[in-house]
Formats: sequence, C-alpha cells, structure tokens
Amino acid sequence: MFTIEHEFDATIITLVDDGAVPLQEDVVVAAFAECITVEQYDPRTRKTHKITLSMEQLRDLGAALDLPEGAYTLKSLKD
Repeated sequence: MFTIEHEFDATIITLVDDGAVPLQEDVVVAAFAECITVEQYDPRTRKTHKITLSMEQLRDLGAALDLPEGAYTLKSLKD
C-alpha cells in the first residue's frame, strides 16, 4: 500500500509494508524540484535515516533496475 500527497514544495509518497511478517517500517519518499529524499525510521536505534539523491542519481537508479550486471553511463538526449 502507498499514499501520495502533494504539498507546497514537494510530492510525498509513503510506502507501507503490508507484506509478509516481519514487516518493515514505512518508507517516505519526498520529491522536490532539485532532489529526492528517502526516509525510514529504525526502531533499533530510534532514529530516522535519510538519504538524499540528486535527480541524476534517481535517473540512474531507475535505469539500473532494468539492466543486467555491469557499469553504465547514461547519455543525455541532447548529446
């Protein structure tokens, strides 16, 4: 299950783990104009961990999900 909320400066997507036990904590993805943040609460440390990806890193991650093992460089459509 997931939710989508549009706020003033970001789109917030919350991914809720409703799969098999043991369940993981919710993952919150915030999409801003210049970056994407991914947050998840860790109950063991009682801290929320945040990762920030540039838009280029997000593009590369999306491409990597459909590619076999290897090293790649994506070219711009402008090239």
